[in-house]
Amino acid sequence: MEEPPPPKPTLHFSLPVDADHKATEFRLFSLSSPHMLAFHLSWLSLFSNFFSTFSIPPLISFIRSDLQLSSTDIGRAGIASFTGSIFARLAMGTACDLFGPRIASSTLSFLTAPVVLSVSLIQSPPSFILVRFLIGFCLANFVANQFWMSSMFSPNVVGLANGFAAGWANVGSGVTQLLMPLIVTLLTDYFQIPTSTAWRAAFVVPAVFQSVTALLLLIYGQDLPDGNYSSKKNSPKTCGSGNNFFTVLFRGLRNYRGWILGLTYGYCFGVELTTDNIIAEYFYDRFGVDVDVAGAIAASFGLANVVSRPAGGVVSDEMGRRFGMRGRLWSLWVVQTVAGLLCVLLGRVDSLWGSVVVMCCFSVFVQAASGLTFGVVPFVSKRSMGVISGMTGSGGTVGAVVTQLLLFSGSNQFSTPTGISLMGLMMIVSTLSLGLIYFPKWGGMFCGPSLEPNSQDEEDYFLLE
Repeated sequence: MEEPPPPKPTLHFSLPVDADHKATEFRLFSLSSPHMLAFHLSWLSLFSNFFSTFSIPPLISFIRSDLQLSSTDIGRAGIASFTGSIFARLAMGTACDLFGPRIASSTLSFLTAPVVLSVSLIQSPPSFILVRFLIGFCLANFVANQFWMSSMFSPNVVGLANGFAAGWANVGSGVTQLLMPLIVTLLTDYFQIPTSTAWRAAFVVPAVFQSVTALLLLIYGQDLPDGNYSSKKNSPKTCGSGNNFFTVLFRGLRNYRGWILGLTYGYCFGVELTTDNIIAEYFYDRFGVDVDVAGAIAASFGLANVVSRPAGGVVSDEMGRRFGMRGRLWSLWVVQTVAGLLCVLLGRVDSLWGSVVVMCCFSVFVQAASGLTFGVVPFVSKRSMGVISGMTGSGGTVGAVVTQLLLFSGSNQFSTPTGISLMGLMMIVSTLSLGLIYFPKWGGMFCGPSLEPNSQDEEDYFLLE
């Protein structure tokens, strides 16, 4: 008679956990493994990706002079940078479901780091547009970031974890606006390197930074509270196990809530991406400030993510505790609508300091709306969480592409101030679609739930979606 297998060892965690071993507390300054260590590795890795993606716009005045770029070339390059991440984000969500966020994220970072370095070699407008397209793939790591947090933290704090992880990472788009011009100034003033060479040499910094963070992620990261995906392939709690890429993908694509969240995210995060792309040049051209000052103003927009996007996650969790899903959806609608109104105002203010003040207020609300969106995403589907995250994230870049193409491509009839105001109106209209989201177990903005609270096990309910 065979002896029964030895019992599995009991896992011990530094943080309190739920039945799935997801942390029920979020301790921001802790490095406890695996939950908080995953948080810090995730935001730092994505920070480096944002740093790389937006390292070009603050140096555009140097680049357009050397490469003889027209406004049309710059507009097309901006569109290309977002287009590159649309399908990459959708693919990243599926890759996370199949392989886990650690492998998916680090692999993409290693593949795109040489592309960032190749900015130093571009010699023509077509090559500039191509490189911006390829660098846009870096933004797909946002999906892995949000997927990882949703895998590590319980629903009562998942909005907070998602908000801080993405918010701190998004600060990279502000830091690069500030730091890249300073690197060029350092090289020209202290090392007497010509400007045409200095801006090229500056791209060594984001390329190396991105590679180092990818290596840290690969060495120290862990996909799930209980281990990595490679050791959990037979577990029913591993969402993508036993399925191929297209099965996982199309299962998630059938969920209409993901499409609506993708639309609304396209006009909060997508607007944020567009603003990151145009704001330094906007202040440089409209108000005549120099490159360093324009970079500093633009940096303040991205740096607001330190508190604004996490605040969105906090509001989402708190409203969820008080009013359930209805509270999460209503708070998202209110915050994104206010952001749209501030965006309209930004395009109509004609003084430097007035524009700076309105821009800072706008940044707080638009980034908080992004945090509120990903306070809803983890509840849409459990088995296709990566695809839903990818759909929502892709919606962000689709919104950025559409906005850039319609309003800031250089070949349209709108001035930049008018384009900014129209962008705000698009935000207000798109967020109305939130009223169509309905969960049978939790309800929607205007209707209560149609299922009894205990009529269906939560795990089974998620797996039906």
